[in-house]
Parts: sequence; structure tokens; C-alpha cells
Amino acid sequence: MRTERGVIARLADALSDRYRVERELGAGGMATVYLARDLKHDREVAIKVLHPELGATLGSERFLSEIKTTARLQHPHILPLLDSGEVGGLLYYVMPVVTGETLRRRLEHEKQLAIPEAVRIAREVASALDYAHRQGVIHRDIKPENILLHDGQALVADFGIALAVQTAAGQRLTQPGLSRGTPQYMSPEQAMGEPTIDARADVYALGAVTYEMLAGEPPFTGLSLQAIMARVMAERPTSLSTLSETVSPALDEAVLIALAKFPADRFATAALFSEALARAADIQTPRNGTAAARTIARPTATQRARRGAPWVLAAVGIGTSAWLVGQQPPLVPAPTVRFSLSFDGNAALVEGVFSPIALSPDGSLIAFEGRDSVGLQLFVRPLDREAAERVPGTANARAPFFSPDGRWLGFIQDGKLRKVALAGGAVITICDVRGGPYGASWGIGDVIVFSAAGQLRRVSAAGGQSTLIAMSDSVRGEAFRFPELLPDARTVVFSAVSDSGPSLKALTLDDNIVTPLNQRGMSPHFVDGGFLVYVEQDGTLFSVPFDAKQRRIIGAPEPIASNVKLLPDNVVLGTGQAAKLGVSRTGTLVYLSGSTGRSELVVMDRSGRTTTLPAPPREYHAPRFSPDESRIAVTIVELSPRARSGSIGDAWVWSMRERSLQRITFDTSTMSAQWTPDGRRLIYARTGSGGGVYTIPSNGSGKPAQLFARPGTVFELSLTRDGRQVAFRENAPAPNGQDIWIASPEVPSVARAGCDAGR
Repeated sequence: MRTERGVIARLADALSDRYRVERELGAGGMATVYLARDLKHDREVAIKVLHPELGATLGSERFLSEIKTTARLQHPHILPLLDSGEVGGLLYYVMPVVTGETLRRRLEHEKQLAIPEAVRIAREVASALDYAHRQGVIHRDIKPENILLHDGQALVADFGIALAVQTAAGQRLTQPGLSRGTPQYMSPEQAMGEPTIDARADVYALGAVTYEMLAGEPPFTGLSLQAIMARVMAERPTSLSTLSETVSPALDEAVLIALAKFPADRFATAALFSEALARAADIQTPRNGTAAARTIARPTATQRARRGAPWVLAAVGIGTSAWLVGQQPPLVPAPTVRFSLSFDGNAALVEGVFSPIALSPDGSLIAFEGRDSVGLQLFVRPLDREAAERVPGTANARAPFFSPDGRWLGFIQDGKLRKVALAGGAVITICDVRGGPYGASWGIGDVIVFSAAGQLRRVSAAGGQSTLIAMSDSVRGEAFRFPELLPDARTVVFSAVSDSGPSLKALTLDDNIVTPLNQRGMSPHFVDGGFLVYVEQDGTLFSVPFDAKQRRIIGAPEPIASNVKLLPDNVVLGTGQAAKLGVSRTGTLVYLSGSTGRSELVVMDRSGRTTTLPAPPREYHAPRFSPDESRIAVTIVELSPRARSGSIGDAWVWSMRERSLQRITFDTSTMSAQWTPDGRRLIYARTGSGGGVYTIPSNGSGKPAQLFARPGTVFELSLTRDGRQVAFRENAPAPNGQDIWIASPEVPSVARAGCDAGR
């Protein structure tokens, strides 16, 4: 355990040639501050020393490299960084000693500030933020404790420190002492653990500080961290003009815009927030007075339509966000509490075609597809620990799911549905599986319901032959996916995916009659208390009251999160028709955050050097160089509201010489375009009506021609070097399931490649 006396002795001894450490000034969550004298310049300085365990977690080289950014910031409202270093295992940085007090101390004395003073302080901080943002630096932890008042002027302290900690820590921000911000002032995207944070997070934090200066308390308070974060995510701040008659509607509106939940709805820059505050102060009148017309610059319609844009570019597969939903009376939505989990311990999370994560019924354990030094297999870990345990016998297993008591783990492996006791024991085969499973659920009474080849089947967890319980309309391209067996052991909710998009349906095992729930969505899960949790195609997570006896939705859906990562297998399910999440009966939710949205085309040479092509950001898939490397064939999925729901995409060609994109197909059902050896044609798979393998001139001058039709969905197409054979994988209607086929474009004939279906 850390002892401050030992730290100050080590520090004083290590820095004795440069500083005389005199006494401790105070301590916080990440560091302790000491008063010292700079011997060379004969001046008092403040030395902040990171707590030793935190410094050991971060590592000195990376931390000190990042903190150099702060030293370059020179602004009248930024407290400068004088020095930094590492001595005796201690990481430290040095700042001037400021006479005066922090804004926190001021608010403790006065609770509220006069409107002109609050606006002045907010604008001075905004000036510092705007300058730093233009230098590419985000503060990430604006709060009254980091705003110093010196001779009446505001100075922002610890600029760049939060960034240094986060960057140095990577994905280990769940370690004790590491923080993404302070809950009362933390933006929703920070609370969600989004890896991509921009200037608008600081705008939000400054909005919260301004709110507190005017109202006497932050916009959201609570008895615990979880309670505060739940309110940050779910509630709208109380209007300032209702709390104080002296706050004009214009000032109220400026602060509330800064506090918008979505970054795109806030002021785009701190400078715009400052200007809005200035205008509001100029027209400041009591509520019963007459104010001039408000001219606050709201985000444009285009900006609002781009909500979540920073999240679209979030890193893929490096972390999850977890929801803890407290118990409430039935049909009353519970508050949502979020925290982040890291997967950079002994096992790395692996994303695949199937949902790679599952949550135990009590919400205490996560099972996931992972990779360690041994290879791909399943792992389990408690929510509160980073270390994961390998599940023996699960090499190359997929799609984990728990038994109702949490003692067993089910999974798919080598075309078989299997289970293993988490306490130890042999892997047990339950049944054969062809074409799946796309989701499985283990209910009370040892009944397992799973999706295979687009149909729903049931089997006893003790093993045996599976039986069909629901057959989708494969002629219409429909498939049933991701079933959830409810606690009554009778009702099943599931996704029905098709070219028109995913929708929710239900059935009972008593009669196997399918009932539409008249709600678009995917990956439904049932939560105790009578709620369905599901995801829509834009990645928004919803909850809705559900009557299991009547098999119907009985209330309006409520959004509880955004940016849920959808499965990247649009080639199988249609774009965005399954989500990467796990839900427990108690309401704990774990999901992968991120989007399959816009990306860039990047070329990497054999030395590893990368070049980003000047192609516009789109949703690109499966790029392929032409034989002479002068062009790139790529599938682009349309993201606009006009796009057909469930569309796969079209083949486009990027010209390296002309630096332009040309659309080649127009059916929105194209995938896996491949070049013929002469580069004159593309061979590609087409889904939906008229599905099969097609060819088309690569210059866009001709119409597509079908080489051969296929009854199922063709994907993962590959052409031999001489162009005489094409191999592809097909997801065919029951009972065939998935198989690999080989065909000749010259002589339209198809032969099975001898693959075990389901592998």
C-alpha cells in the first residue's frame, strides 16, 4: 500500500539537485501535489506526482511522450507545464504555483456566481479550450477543480494530462485510478467509453461547469458514480430559467445546447459556445422582461443528421461497453449505468460472423470467442476481473451461450452443437448442425432453441435429434435468426431477416405458430420485469414492454444506447441484421461498440508502409486489385436513408490513374467482386431475387450476365489465377445449409467441394 511519507522522501532525494520539496499541498484520484522550490530560478513550483501504482501501470516512456504536448501550449488562460520526468519509479510534472483559489473552492464558499462573472469565467475557459483544440489537444477532464482563479482570471490546469493517461493506458482504463473524466462533467460519449473523443466532449464539460456556476450544482448529481452516470445518459438537465428567474431563456438555451446528449447537437467549437454566451449576456433580462431575439447558432440539420459520427470511426474490437440495469417494478424502465471493459488481458477478443460474446443469466460472467498463445477458443471471465480463463475443449468454437443456471456453456464446434460444464469435464455433443447456428438459447427444462439454415429448431440439452419448430420463407429470402427462449420455457422471440430488413417475431413451443410483433429490429433479448431489448439497423439499442402471455409489445420503445456494433456479415444476413451483444436476465448488457460505417481505402506495400487513397469515405468491403494493379474493385454499401433496407451493396471500381470511383453494378445485391485474369471483366455474387454468380465488363460498358443461378445466398467467392474455376460458399435453404462449391465460368456446371456443411 502506498505511503505518502515514503513517496515524498523518494521524490526529495531524487530531485535534490533541481528542486527542494517542502510539503504536500493536496492529493487527488491520480496524483499528489507537493510544494517545492525551483533551485535554478529561485521560485515556488507545484510538483504533481502520479500515484506509484498508476505510474507503474502507465509506463514512463509513453506517458512522458504524450505529456510533451502540454508543454507546447502557450495561452493566457492555460497553466503552463514547466517540467516533467521520471525519477525513482515516480512520474511527475511541474507547474507554477498560483496564488488564489480553484473554482471548486470558490463554489464551496459562494455556491452560485453572479451571471456576469460566471459568463466571463466560462468564456475565458472556452478561449483556452478553443486554442488547444486548434492545436489538436483535447482536455478531457474540465471541472471546477481544474480551473484556477488567479487575480480574477481563469487558468485551466492539467491540460493534456487526461489525454496522456488515456493514451498511455491504452484500453486499461478500468484499472484503479484511471479515469476518462469526472462523472458530473463527463460527456455521454466519454461515459460510454468511446475511444474517439473530440472537442465537443470539452464543450459538454464546460457546459456542465457553467451550469453549476449559475445553478449552484452540476446538471446531474447522485449518491453514487453509477447514479450520476445513469442520469448523464438518460435525463435532460433541468432548465436553468426554471431554477433562477435571473437566467434569461437565451443563456439557458446556450448552456443546454452545450449539454446536448449527442455531440452533433452541441456547439461544434468552444468558440461558438463562447459567442453564444456573449450574445446571451448582452440580452440578459429577467424572465418577465422582454429580451431581444435569440441568435444562438444551433447545429445545422446536416450536423444533427450526423449524430454519432465520431463513433462511426471508433476502433473495432478493442473493448465493450457494459450496462447494469437496476431492479425496478415491472414495466418501469430502470436507470442505465455504463462502464467499460477491456479485453487486452491474457486473451484477446475475436470478432467473427456470429456474436462473439454471451452473458451468464445472473450477469456475473462473460463468455467470449478469444485468442491466446494457444489459439482460437472460448474464454470466460467475471465482469469485475480482466483475467480470463480458457474453456478446455473449445478450440475453434463459436457462438457461446449459457445454461439457465450458468453452470454450462453451449457452443458450435465442427458442425455440432456442444456443451461443457464450466466446473470442468468432457465436452458433450448435443446434435448436428447444418448452416448455423445463428444464435442459440438454453431455457428452463433443458430445452435449447437454435437457428440453422434460416430455420428454428429445438433439441434437448441432454442430446438427441433436433426438430424443426419454425420454417422461414426462403423463397422470399427470409431467415429466422438469434432466438431467445423466455423464462416461461414456452415463448421464443427471434429476428426474421430478409431483403426488407430485420423484424421481431415470437412463437410458443406449444403450437409453433409464428406471431409478428410489428416491430423492426434484431437480436431480441428478454429482461426480467417484462422487457424486450433489441437493436435497430442504425445501431440504436431499445427496450420495450412485452407481454409474453399475449406475445405482443404493449408500450412504446425507449432508446437506451447507441453505437451498438452490428455483425459485419452483411454478405450473410443483409447489412446490419444482427448485433454483437449479450444480455442477462437481470438486465446487465454487454455489447461491442462501434459501427460498420464509413471507412477509407488504404494501400499497404510489402514493407508495411500505408497510403490512404483520396476516395471519399464510404462503407467499403472486399477490395481487390486488378491484375495490373491499376484499378481496385470494391463493394460499397449505401448508407443513405434512400438505400433499400437490407441492401448488400454494389460493385465499384477505383482508378489509380484517374483517382475516381465508377459504379459498375446497380442491383444493391452485389458482393465479393473478383477480376478475371485479363482484367476486362468482374465475376461477382448476387443475392436475393435472381441470385447466383454473374459477370460484367469492368469498365461499366455492358450489362451483367448470369453464369449460373443458385437457390441460396452465395458469398466468399474466389477465382483461380487462370480464371477457369470459381469457388464459393453458399447458404442454402434447409436441409442443405452451408456448403462450398466449385464451378467453371466457361462451362456452367457446379459441383460440391466436399465440405462438411456448417463448418
